[in-house]
Amino acid sequence: MKHFPSWSKTIGLMLIALLSFSACSDDEATVLNPPQITLDQEDNIYLTKINTPITIEPKYENAQGAVFAWKIDGKIISTDENLTFSSSKQTEVYATLEAITKAGTAYEELKISVRNLLPPVISLSIPEEGYKIMMGSSLNFKPEVEDILENAEWAWYIGDKKVSTDLEYTFKEDSKGNYDLRFEASNEDGKDEVIIPIAVCTPDELPFTWAFEQDKYFLSAGRSIRIPILNIENAFDAEYIWEVNGEEKQKNKDTAFIFSEKKEGEYTLKVTMKNNFSSATKELIVKVCPKEGTYERKPSGASIISWNKVYKFLPAPGQFVNENYTCNSMEEANAYAESRLAANGYVSLGGFGGYLVVGFDHSIQNDNDYNIQIAGNSFDGSSEPGIVWVMQDENGDGKPNDTWYELKGSEYGKPETIQNYAVTYYKPKAPGMPVMWTDNQGQSGSVDYLSQFHKQDYYYPNWVTTPSYTLYGTCLKSKTKETSPGYWYNGTFEWGYADNFSPIDRLTNDTNHNAGVNGNHFKISDAVTHDGKPANLKYIDFVKIQTGVNSKAGWLGEVSTEVFNVKDFNLFKNNTKKK
Repeated sequence: MKHFPSWSKTIGLMLIALLSFSACSDDEATVLNPPQITLDQEDNIYLTKINTPITIEPKYENAQGAVFAWKIDGKIISTDENLTFSSSKQTEVYATLEAITKAGTAYEELKISVRNLLPPVISLSIPEEGYKIMMGSSLNFKPEVEDILENAEWAWYIGDKKVSTDLEYTFKEDSKGNYDLRFEASNEDGKDEVIIPIAVCTPDELPFTWAFEQDKYFLSAGRSIRIPILNIENAFDAEYIWEVNGEEKQKNKDTAFIFSEKKEGEYTLKVTMKNNFSSATKELIVKVCPKEGTYERKPSGASIISWNKVYKFLPAPGQFVNENYTCNSMEEANAYAESRLAANGYVSLGGFGGYLVVGFDHSIQNDNDYNIQIAGNSFDGSSEPGIVWVMQDENGDGKPNDTWYELKGSEYGKPETIQNYAVTYYKPKAPGMPVMWTDNQGQSGSVDYLSQFHKQDYYYPNWVTTPSYTLYGTCLKSKTKETSPGYWYNGTFEWGYADNFSPIDRLTNDTNHNAGVNGNHFKISDAVTHDGKPANLKYIDFVKIQTGVNSKAGWLGEVSTEVFNVKDFNLFKNNTKKK
């Protein structure tokens, strides 16, 4: 470890001078903002080799005239803006950095890991059972490689044959068989490799699979609903036949059916898939319920302004999932979310698709104005938009098992907005690992593990017991960008999203520079049907908030909607009018 002189007396004198200057400036009208520190490593971990100096160069804001203090084991080792460090032995050093001005103090923690060797490290999402593909089809791979020395070389092999030296590779084979695709990354300090098992099959060897949102659907008389088939695999040249009570209604390649029977009652909906290799059948129940308003619950003087029950809390993987709480079932997760919200805390919905469903002790009325308030903690540069969905209790059973309607926002209908987007998350094989994901657009990635900040073993929800799970919803084009090295900016969406620094639906010009709790407001009249037409709902009973982007902001981690509260804004408006 490099030795440094004692800086205690020096920094003490500098602080006295700084405070003296502050005292002389009390009469100034300028309002100063506290300093900010941004480190350029995502997890605040810096790697170097023995006897190889590393220079850490933070980015500072509002730090004019600042005093800097770098500390190891509580001892000041430098008062420079940047730190150069080296060690003659393998070690891990935990350091802190303070930037002190008369407006406040910024603080960061970091780790410097000194290693004997720094070989590359590969990250790549691979299903436990490997891949199964049809002859002639292709798979594209683009691994993430941690290459501290920045001189790694790549190579792809099928068996012992080298097939590429690029980082990205597309596998395609016309012959049936089992293949081991191997990716190798190497530098002067060593190598890492991953082996990807791929079975190239004939069509009849690939089983057809599909899934449905639920087995029973409900809608009010006079309405229609879209019933989609999800997670279709190995359909090939499939045709789908839809029958209602034994009568064929649709026969084509469409993977969704619009149910629009008008008469009240229970219907059997049968869908059959047929291709040249196999067939499959699924029976569903659709119940046409009494007309809208039958089960409406008018608000009264005793109605509570906020939610009264959490019906489902299912986040996507994220840095706050499983942190300081343990849940082993959905019931326990719902109870946790209720306790957090009741204590004026927040629940984090994790990455894309994570959601929270709440209900109220009355129906929220549609008056063509703002009716719902959802509290988040957005501010300029930190918008983490949540899509909002609403539901009526159409069957009157008090459960959110009816039809969800999206509240359209400013991005609805734009070409870059993806409807019916789906992401599948895979449980890590060991603690402290990122959560890998794939989507229905052919993309893949990871929810990073941020060991410097959130040290729970897994970011994958503990109460999800399956090795993977899929979340569905509407995905907005991300507005996350790195405006300068290490400084990430989550841009604002115009209107219509929770936890979003909207200039319109926050109903205030407050800049919220302290990142306090603030609300976005929503109109039930913005609810749309499956085909984008106005739903014309007179009231709603349930609200769902769902993370609406699939993005991450470097060392800040995944973009994740936070929810502090959900309220009936009508009751607030009515109380205000009475005053």
